[in-house]
Amino acid sequence: MKKILGYSNQISVFPGERIAFMVSSEEGADYEASLVRILHGDTSPEGPGLKLVPVPGPIDGSYKGRRQELLAGSYVAIPDSPLFSALGSFTVQAMIWPTTPDRGAQSLIARWDQETRAGFILGIDVKGCLSLTLGDGRGKVEELSSGKRLMAREWYFVAASYDAEKGEVRLVQDPSVDHAMTDDAAEAIHKVTGNLGDAKRPLLMAAHFEEKLRSKIRTGNHYNGKIDSPALAAGVLDRAQRERLLVGKASPMEMAQVVGRWDFSVEIASDRIYDTTENRLHGKIVNMPARAMKGYNWSGDELCWRHAPDEYGAIHFHDDDVYDAAWDEDFVLTVPENLKSGLYAVRVGYGNEEDYMPFVVKARKGSGKGKAVFLIATGSYMAYANEHLPTDAPLAQLLAGRIPVLYPHDVFLQENRNYGSSCYDTHSDGSGVCYSSRLRPILNMRPNYQSWIGGDGSSLWQFNADTHIIDWLDAKGFDCDFVTDEDLHYHGLAAIEDYAVVITGSHPEYHSRQMWDAMEAFKQKGGRLMYLGANGWYWRIAYHQTCPGILEVRRAEDGTRAWAAEPGEYYHSFTGEYGGLWRRNGRPTQMMAGTGFTAQGFDVSSYYRRQPDADNPRAAFIMEGVEDEIIGDFGLIGGGAAGLELDRADRLLGTPPNCLVLASSENHTDIYLVVCEEILINYPGQGGQENPLVRADMVFYETASGGAVFSTSSIAWGGSLSHNNYDNNCSRITENVLRRFLDTTSFETACRGKRD
Repeated sequence: MKKILGYSNQISVFPGERIAFMVSSEEGADYEASLVRILHGDTSPEGPGLKLVPVPGPIDGSYKGRRQELLAGSYVAIPDSPLFSALGSFTVQAMIWPTTPDRGAQSLIARWDQETRAGFILGIDVKGCLSLTLGDGRGKVEELSSGKRLMAREWYFVAASYDAEKGEVRLVQDPSVDHAMTDDAAEAIHKVTGNLGDAKRPLLMAAHFEEKLRSKIRTGNHYNGKIDSPALAAGVLDRAQRERLLVGKASPMEMAQVVGRWDFSVEIASDRIYDTTENRLHGKIVNMPARAMKGYNWSGDELCWRHAPDEYGAIHFHDDDVYDAAWDEDFVLTVPENLKSGLYAVRVGYGNEEDYMPFVVKARKGSGKGKAVFLIATGSYMAYANEHLPTDAPLAQLLAGRIPVLYPHDVFLQENRNYGSSCYDTHSDGSGVCYSSRLRPILNMRPNYQSWIGGDGSSLWQFNADTHIIDWLDAKGFDCDFVTDEDLHYHGLAAIEDYAVVITGSHPEYHSRQMWDAMEAFKQKGGRLMYLGANGWYWRIAYHQTCPGILEVRRAEDGTRAWAAEPGEYYHSFTGEYGGLWRRNGRPTQMMAGTGFTAQGFDVSSYYRRQPDADNPRAAFIMEGVEDEIIGDFGLIGGGAAGLELDRADRLLGTPPNCLVLASSENHTDIYLVVCEEILINYPGQGGQENPLVRADMVFYETASGGAVFSTSSIAWGGSLSHNNYDNNCSRITENVLRRFLDTTSFETACRGKRD
C-alpha cells in the first residue's frame, strides 16, 4: 500500500522558474523532501544499479504531512443562480445513453444539497429505472420511479415534470428505438405531498453535490453514459413542448419558461458548457468527460464532428474520470540558476515509505549550440500513466509469455481506481480511456519502477527504461541537455533548433502534429536524429488547447490497440484532427526515422546480425571498431538488444531510398508476432520463428540538407549499453554515431540536379 504520493504542477522548467509540489501522506505523517538528479532507475544487480544523485537545495527538510483525497468522476457544474431558487413547478429533461444502468443510483441532472436534503435529482434508481428525487429541506424526501428498467447503450428521451399546484410528478422514459419483446418505455404519474426545497447549490449533470471542501466539491452518484441536450424549464411542459425544446424549436412564448437549455455541441474543444437561452447559465466540465461523442441524432453521414457539430452534442461521463487531482500545494521549488539541464525528481518519504515526483530542467535558450538534447517522451509516459493491464487485460499472460508479476504499485492502482487510468485501459463501463493527465500521482513514472511488460531480467518500460540511455550518456561524458514532448508541442522547432542532435528514448510512441512537424523541420535544416528505440511516432495525439497537462488519443481503425474507438468518434475532441495511427494519417514512422513498428513480444530479447550495408563506406564511422557479426547478444532487457517492440525498414512505407540497413535482428520467439496493421487476411505463420517481418532493422541515412538519421529500431537497445562496464558493440556503435553527429561537418549527399 502506497502511503505517500505526490505530483508537480509542471513537467519541465527553466532555471529560475518555480515548480509546485502537492503531497499526500497516509494519516498525515510528516515527511522529508529532497531534490535528486535521476541518472539510472534500474535496481537490477546485473546493471549499474540505482543512481540518484542528491542535489542539496532550499526545499531540503521536514514538512507537515496531511492526507489529500483524489476525487474521481466527471460532471458538468453550472453555478447557482436565483433562477434556480425561484423554481416552483418545473420540467427537467435530456437525451441519455446509459452504459451501466444496473450499477446503483446515478444522478443525471441535479440541484441538490446532501446535508439539508433539499432540491431535486433526475436520475437512475437502484433498480435501473428513471427516477426523480424531491427534497423539501426539512426532512421529507420522496423518491419516484418510472418502474421500467433502462437498457444499456440505448438512447432515451427522459423527462420529469413537477406540478407544485397539483402535487404531481410525471416521469417520461421514451426509447429512441422500439425493440421487439422489450418493455422499456414508461410514463408514470405520482402524487407527492412535499414541496421543493431550495438547495442553494450549483446545478450538476452526471453527479450531485455532496460536500464543499477547501478547494473543490465532493460529488456523489456519478453517472456512466452520455447526456445530450439537457434542459430545465419553469413550469410543466406537455409532450409537444418537450419535443420542441429538445430540437431547439420552442416558440418565443415557450422559451420564456426555459431556465436553461445546454448545447454540448458548442465549443466542443473547450472545457466550457454553453446555455443557449438569454439567461446565459454557462458552466464547466469537471474531470474531463469525453466530448465529440455521437449524439442521439447522429446520422452517420459525417464522421468528423467539425462538419456536423449538431450531431455530436453528447458528452460521455464516467465515474472514474480524472483530470486534475486539485490537491493543495505543499511546497515550491525555485530552480537554482546554476542547475544543469537534466532529469530530476523531488523525493518525499518517511520511514520506509517514499515517492518521487520527476520533472525536467531545460537549458537556457541559445546554450545548446553544437550539443545533443535528449527528448523525454512525456506524451508516451502520460499515455501509459497508471495503466492497469496486468490486472485488467485478459491477454496479458499470453502477451508476456509468462504469468505477470504484480508489484505493490499494481495492487495499489487496482484497489484505488480514483487515481485514474491510462489510455490503455477501459473505464468502468467498458469504454476506452481517451484522455490522460499528468496532474495526479503517476506511479509508473518513477525510478525503481518495475513493469509487468518489460521482458525478462530488468522489467522496465517507458520512463525507467529511458534511464538506461540517460545513464550511458553520463557514463560516457556527453554533455547533453533535456527537453520534453510538451516543450516540442508548444514551442515547436524553437525547442530544439539550437541543438546538433536530438536523441530519443526507448519508446517515443505518441506524437502530436506539432511535435511531428517540429522534428521534421529539425531534420530538414540539417539536424541529426538518433532514434534509440522502437514503435515511435505511432499514435497521433492532441493536447488540450486551454487546459494544461492533458492529452487525447483516439484509437481509430487499425493499429495494435487495447481498445477501439466507436465508429464516428475517430476525431480528437481537443483539436478536431483525425486520430489513430500516424500511418493512417499518411505519415508512417518510416518517413521520420527510416523504420516503423513491425512486431512485438515480451518474453526474451534477441540479437542483430550484421548486414552487407554495414560495409558501405558511408557507414564506416558507425561500425568503426566493430567487426562482430553478431551485435547485442546481451542486455538487461530480456538478455538481448533486440526486443519488446521492433521496427523495420520498408521502402513502400517511406524508408528513404538512400537508407542503409546495417544490421537486422533474427531468431525471435513465437511470442513475437507481426503487428495487426500488416495483416490483411489472418493466416498462420505470424510468429518470430517463421515470419521475416519479425525483425528490427538498424538503419542510417543522410538527409538532403546535410543531416542524418540513425535508428536502432528496438526498445531493448538501451538496456544493452551498460553491459561489460559500457564496453560492448552496442555502446561502441551508439558512441560512434553520437560523436559523428555532434561533428557539425555536413554529411555529403549526392543530389539530382534541378530541372530548368
